[in-house]
Amino acid sequence: MPIETDVLIMGSGIAGAVTALRLARNPACRVAVVTRTYDPEESNTRYAQGGIVARGVTNDSATLLTEDVLRAGAGLSLPEAVQVLAEEGPDLVQRVLLDQVAVGFDRQPGGALTFTREGGHSTFRILHVGDATGRAIEASLMAYLKTLPNVTLYPGHTAVDLITSSHHSRDPLAIYRPITCHGAYVLDRQHDTIHRFLARATVLATGGVGRIYRHTTNPPGARGDGLAMAYRAGARVLNTEYIQFHPTTLAVPGSDNFLISEAVRGEGARLYTPDGRHFMDTYAPKWGDLAPRDVVARAIHHEMLEHGYPHVLLDLAGVMPADRIRERFPTIYATCLEAGVDMTAEPVPVVPAAHYFCGGVHVDLWGRSTLAGLYAVGEVSCTGLHGANRLASTSLLEGLVWGDRAGRDIARRFLAQEAELKIVPEADIPPWQDVSEGMAADPVLVYRDSRTIQNIMWLYVGLARNTRRLARALRDLNHLWGVIDEFYRSTRLNDNLIGLRSMAQSAWIITNAAWHNRQSRGTHYREDAAEQEFAGLDDTGGSLLGAVSEF
Repeated sequence: MPIETDVLIMGSGIAGAVTALRLARNPACRVAVVTRTYDPEESNTRYAQGGIVARGVTNDSATLLTEDVLRAGAGLSLPEAVQVLAEEGPDLVQRVLLDQVAVGFDRQPGGALTFTREGGHSTFRILHVGDATGRAIEASLMAYLKTLPNVTLYPGHTAVDLITSSHHSRDPLAIYRPITCHGAYVLDRQHDTIHRFLARATVLATGGVGRIYRHTTNPPGARGDGLAMAYRAGARVLNTEYIQFHPTTLAVPGSDNFLISEAVRGEGARLYTPDGRHFMDTYAPKWGDLAPRDVVARAIHHEMLEHGYPHVLLDLAGVMPADRIRERFPTIYATCLEAGVDMTAEPVPVVPAAHYFCGGVHVDLWGRSTLAGLYAVGEVSCTGLHGANRLASTSLLEGLVWGDRAGRDIARRFLAQEAELKIVPEADIPPWQDVSEGMAADPVLVYRDSRTIQNIMWLYVGLARNTRRLARALRDLNHLWGVIDEFYRSTRLNDNLIGLRSMAQSAWIITNAAWHNRQSRGTHYREDAAEQEFAGLDDTGGSLLGAVSEF
């Protein structure tokens, strides 16, 4: 029997959770939140360290925030989307995160909120909870969501494919109608069963794609599941070549690429080469160490390649007292110390890593995709906000704003009983048809293929790209896709195999977009591009990279 619900949300980070919160205001609206992990708090949101944009108390405005976002986006941000974020975002931080779910943002001794500044921002407007802002936000949202009677959480459930009329209907004439999403086939990991979730509206909130790269700050679930499902269903995807690499992740042999928050540089930390040379003023004279992330990441990458450095150094010990470092960055301090680095007394070795997906499933200002009945919110979506490069601490805010907007739009259409938002009859959609031979997936093969994808993407579709690298990547990925697709169709499904298929398809989508875009802009840096002026612009129109051709 299928599971019927009014709204199916896949993903429990800030975007999915806020969508559910908004919809739950109508007690008649049934909401199902599906998450592949057994702990609903486990999401990309949980790992966001730096903070979330609010309205600064001094000389801040929607206009100023708009200017900062547009500047970081390297000329590709959609002005209407930026305006929505700048005008609605800070108020939602107050109403939802502070007033409704009571996130414990850091405050000054007198009780006033503490604001900090991060790269690319022209003023202090970032709210944080130490260095674990995302964890605090996610915990508060989940605690509140669990109190709502019309919201049901389904942990340990992995989405396999979207259900659409054109692809799955028993009616052969359905292929002539506009593609409409009616829910998803979902694997119940505990019981090894694939269910039909049938819904009036379906919301993708599945996060990013960082795990297709060898070095990433993202958790294991960031495999591109939502992007791949939407692409297979026929939804438009956009700006997928724009992958933001975080410039500073822990670089200690044997340790994960733990993110060293942008807020560390916001508090005054500086970048040095291993031989003690400060280098960022050369690449970004106006911003220095607080330049946009792609600028800093490429600068580090260039220094490492040019001089053979295994890493560079991030020094906060020279500008902040030890007690204050431990208080402001307790998680980063503890993680570095566990890896053998005392950031209160010595610089931290850092390298860039894949961090944020600026493109995704194309949606409008209300989160609606190009498929009827399908919404996308958060990192899986492309609202046009980030353009070619994301401004620091706007990702959580985007998830908040578009989660709220998608919830509002679905609620309005639900109340209006629009014909488009109806649950398809059970008889129209067949149960999942298992065409495999029933063999269990060999974990060695899954691991090997996953590592192959990660290495291809890191070496050929990473911080610096060119025609030959991208051609090699496409050739290798095309071959690998054939192997993995055959493997997928002959093997009993599990979460890892679903993830491998998503990784392969997402890697190809991103590489194909990078191949066709021969112009450097923002996070898409082409070494062989004829024009380089869009790599990053300051507010006078000058290049943030200085002599960009040296890259």
